[in-house]
Amino acid sequence: MAISADLESVPLHIVARREQIDLPAAERAVADLLVALGRDPESAHLADTPRRVANAYAEMLTPREFELTTFPNDEGYDELVLAKDIPVQSLCEHHLLPFTGVAHVGYLPGDRILGLSKLARVVELFARDFQVQERLTKQVADWLQDHLDPKGVGVVIEAEHQCMSLRGVRAIGSRTVTSSLHGILRENPSSRQEFFALTGLTP
Repeated sequence: MAISADLESVPLHIVARREQIDLPAAERAVADLLVALGRDPESAHLADTPRRVANAYAEMLTPREFELTTFPNDEGYDELVLAKDIPVQSLCEHHLLPFTGVAHVGYLPGDRILGLSKLARVVELFARDFQVQERLTKQVADWLQDHLDPKGVGVVIEAEHQCMSLRGVRAIGSRTVTSSLHGILRENPSSRQEFFALTGLTP
């Protein structure tokens, strides 16, 4: 990730640095896949499908840039801040099928507090990639711990994976839950319990 400026002065400008997507090559690959699947990419209904699919994947794999806005914790707020039900959309790196759900992201402030919308931005920053849910959960928690320097961070993600619901076991409606904790939320049993209770889960 590219990070500019200083946390104490002006907002950090967050940009995901990933390999550039080659849209023409992706279109050709989709056309080849259609042929391999016994379909005619020149047919009336499929003629524009390679372009649409390439653009769709490019969109799903490209997080939006944002400013990490923080403010001084002048009042010394020392209780949990929790954003619940942040939408999560990502792509399983094993099958290239979507998994979708919600993230619950909380932190115990230190010297700085974070603009609340930025918690959702950080989730998107890592979700718009080829992912596994376990890694995604840890990346969000680690990033917030490193860049916000809070007293604690907790992240829970609940998601349904289409690689489980549309194929294989076809466990429609099954949701996978993962969590990652730092600081007081990991080390202090009562803080840990409070966090999981507020997310609607039991520790």
